[in-house]
Amino acid sequence: MRIAAHEANALNELTLSCVNSITNMGYMIQHVQDPEFKSILQRHFPLHIRDYNMKVEFLNKREGATTELPLLKEEAKLNQFTEMVAPQAPPVQPRTAVENMNDREMATAYLLTLKRAGREYAWNAMEMANPEIRSFCQTAFMMSCSHAYDMWQYMVKKGYYVLEPADEMAVQKMGSMYLLVPEANPQMQAHMMNQNPIAGQSNQLYQ
Repeated sequence: MRIAAHEANALNELTLSCVNSITNMGYMIQHVQDPEFKSILQRHFPLHIRDYNMKVEFLNKREGATTELPLLKEEAKLNQFTEMVAPQAPPVQPRTAVENMNDREMATAYLLTLKRAGREYAWNAMEMANPEIRSFCQTAFMMSCSHAYDMWQYMVKKGYYVLEPADEMAVQKMGSMYLLVPEANPQMQAHMMNQNPIAGQSNQLYQ
């Protein structure tokens, strides 16, 4: 595949990052103790392999990638999203001498890896010129979002992540600063009709 110089450099960085992610996941699958965490890793792992292989094909094959990433929906598993559902875990302190990571450390590492990957895919999706690689980065961004949401919910359930409601008066003050823009007028409706092809609605990204 003929690609621009900046695309080659970006793909190289993204591929190297994926080497790190897959290697770490391979370690975690062998060492994690919690069956729920392990099942999350095992479910995510094949898509990270696919993600990596597609980038390798973009760099090596004239026809580009021969496979596709699925566009994942996000699944809400918590009963509510403003308060912790488990007691807060004890304070954590970074360890300076480590032989094996515990589940909390691995969960934290994996979530932060997914967040970093998502930011990189989002940024590069804006920079790619080739429509096929641009689409890949967009889909990989959504995969990172979906996987990060799985892990964030898991960590909330374990008490590893602080979750609390916002102050209602503060939210009201913020909301009072803004007024809605009418969308029903003919001019706005005409603009809405003159859009690029639309693949779906935002509510199709979660279930």
